[in-house]
Amino acid sequence: MATEDPDAESPDTFAAYRQFFSLERDVLVLSLAMFAFSLGFQMTSRYVPEYMAALGASAFVIGLFGTVGNVISAVYPYPGGALSDRMGSRISLTVFGLLSSLGFLFWLLAPNLGTIVVGGVVLEPWIWIFVGLFLAQAWKSFGLGATFAIVKQSVPPSQLARGFASTEVFRRSAFLVGPLIAAGVLYFFTDFAVGFQYVLAIAVVFGVIATAAQHFLYESEEDSFGKEFEGLVAIRNDLRDLPPELRPLLIGDSLVRFANGMVYVFFVIVVTQFLEVGLELGPLSLSPAVFFGVLLAIEMVVALVSMPPAAKLAESVGLKPVVALGFAVYAVFPVLLISAPDSALIVALLFAFSGLRFAGLPAHKALIVGPAERDTGGRVSGAYYLVRNAVVVPSAALGGAIYGGLSIPGTDLAYAGSPTVAFALASLIGVVGTAYFLAFGKEFEAYA
Repeated sequence: MATEDPDAESPDTFAAYRQFFSLERDVLVLSLAMFAFSLGFQMTSRYVPEYMAALGASAFVIGLFGTVGNVISAVYPYPGGALSDRMGSRISLTVFGLLSSLGFLFWLLAPNLGTIVVGGVVLEPWIWIFVGLFLAQAWKSFGLGATFAIVKQSVPPSQLARGFASTEVFRRSAFLVGPLIAAGVLYFFTDFAVGFQYVLAIAVVFGVIATAAQHFLYESEEDSFGKEFEGLVAIRNDLRDLPPELRPLLIGDSLVRFANGMVYVFFVIVVTQFLEVGLELGPLSLSPAVFFGVLLAIEMVVALVSMPPAAKLAESVGLKPVVALGFAVYAVFPVLLISAPDSALIVALLFAFSGLRFAGLPAHKALIVGPAERDTGGRVSGAYYLVRNAVVVPSAALGGAIYGGLSIPGTDLAYAGSPTVAFALASLIGVVGTAYFLAFGKEFEAYA
C-alpha cells in the first residue's frame, strides 16, 4: 500500500477556480489562456464536420478530417515540448497561441479561399479546413505531461482521482460555455455556414486576446514544460519502460477510443441531418444545428456535476469500476444515438447520459499515472497517450468510409455506406474494449 504524505493538502474540486480568482499573476494568465483556447476550440471544432459538409465534403473526407486530428494529437506533444525547451515558455506560448488563432482564421476564410488543383485533382474549399486544423491544435500540444506530473507530485496517492477532478472541472467549464455561445450565435442565422463564420470570428478574437495576455503578462523567466527533449531514443525508452500494470488499461482504452473515433465527428451530422431533430418550446424554435449546441452543453453539465463525486467514490470502490463505467458509456452511446427517434427529449437524455463518460476521466488519469515513479509521471503519461492516440489514428477515416460509402477508382468496387452500420460497429468495438479492461485491468495499489 502506498503511503501518504501527511503534509500534503487534500485536493479540492474547486481549487482551480480559487487559484484563478486569487489573482496570482502566472496562475491567472495561464488559466485565462487555457480557458480561452479551450473555449475557442470547443465552440468551433464540434461544428466543423457540418461546416465541411456545407463546403461540399463527403462523409469519407469528414472522416479523414477526424483521422488527421488523431495524427496531430499523437505527434504534437513531443515536438511541442522540444520547441518549448528551446524557445522558453513565454515565447513558445506566444508562438503556439498565434498559430492556433491563425488556424481559426483559416477555418473562417475557407469559403473565400477557393479551390486549388493538385496533380490535376480539384480540391474544394474544405481543403483549407485541414490546413487550419494543423494550426488550430497547436496550443493544445502544451501541458498534458506537465499536468499529470504536477498532480502526481501534489496530492496523496489515494486521492489522485480527486486531484485530477480539480483540474478537469476548471478546463471543461469551457466545454460547457463554448457550445452555448455557438448555439446562441447560430440561432440568429438561417444559413448555417454564414452563422458559423461569425462563431469562428469570435474564436479568432478569443485566441488573439489570450495570446496577447500570455505574451505581455506572463513573467516566468526560465521555466519550461518538462525536461529537455532527447529525441527518438527517449521516446523508445519511455515506451519500453511503461509500467506493466498499464498494459490492460492501454489495450482496453485504445479499443474504446478507436470505437469513439469512428463516429465522433459524425455526431453533429447525425443530429442535424440523420435525425434532423430540433426543439420547439412555444415561441422558441431551435434548428437542429442550434439544438446540437444545447445538447453539448447538457452533456458537459452532467460531466462537471458527476466528476467530483465519481472521483470521491473511487476512493471507496477503487479506480477500476469507475473507469469501466466511463468506458461503458463511451461504448454504448453510438448505437443508442443512431437508433434514437427524432424526439428532442430522448436525444437530450442521451447526451446527458453521454456526459457520464467523463465521470471516469479523473479516475482514468489516476490509474495511468498512479503506478509511475514519483518523478516520471509526465513521461509515463506522454508515452501512454502517444501509443493510444497512434492506435486511434485511422478510426475516423474507417468510420467515414463505413458511414458514407467508398468506391475504389478504376474499378466497379463500391460500398454504399450506412450510418447505422458505422455506429453499431463502433459500439461493438467499444464493448469489447470495456470487457477486456474489466477482465484483465489492474487496480492501482493505493485504491485497492
